[in-house]
Amino acid sequence: MRLIYGMTVAAALAVVVAPLAAQTGQAQGQGRAQGAAQEEGSRAVAGGGIKVAGWTGKVDANEEAAGMTINNAKFISEGGGFHITTGPASTFWNPANKATGNYTIKATFSEPEYMNVNTHPHPYGIAIAGNDLGTPNMSIMYCSAYGNGTFIVRGFGPAAFQINGPRPEANAIINKAAGKGSPVKQDIEVSVAGDKVSCSINGTVVGTYDKAAIVGAGKLKSLDGVYGIRSAHNTDIIVTGFGKK
Repeated sequence: MRLIYGMTVAAALAVVVAPLAAQTGQAQGQGRAQGAAQEEGSRAVAGGGIKVAGWTGKVDANEEAAGMTINNAKFISEGGGFHITTGPASTFWNPANKATGNYTIKATFSEPEYMNVNTHPHPYGIAIAGNDLGTPNMSIMYCSAYGNGTFIVRGFGPAAFQINGPRPEANAIINKAAGKGSPVKQDIEVSVAGDKVSCSINGTVVGTYDKAAIVGAGKLKSLDGVYGIRSAHNTDIIVTGFGKK
């Protein structure tokens, strides 16, 4: 009887444990897949380089450490604006484009085919307050939108720092692509007014930040400076209407 009872318990445990083990393995596999997506490597864009007179750019420090340069991204004129394809995460600017005091920088960003060169959403947007650009002491901040309805506000001083938290922030005003390969467009503005910096997307302010939180040691040197365009790695976007209001 004891032998039969022991065999019955063992069989019951096997029925319960096997599915749990399978579920655990499946969850771990999904976690590894998600991690792999987040670690998607930057590609080198064929025919890369900055092809617009007066403009220059710089890839992020981690991209440089991996051997990437700005020539692994592509920045060209197209349709009265710019066509940017990355490659490594990059910031682009024209040193003649400077803003001081109170100002607003604007542009429309179009992703003709959402996620056509990446495995998960990547952001793009307006950069302002650039100083010592192209040097190891470069400082700049940016507000960028994703085609999935979220945005981030970040900076370099020269190390990367967060302004609106560690993760992308959702906002219903931000346009979402219907799906992979579908077009999506965002109108982005970054404004400085007194001691406040605001980011507006599609005509609505999505975040306002105090100067004291973004200017200082390890952050921005000033809210005055060069303005430009920011694009994460592996993106393909059209930028129109770029400039100071």
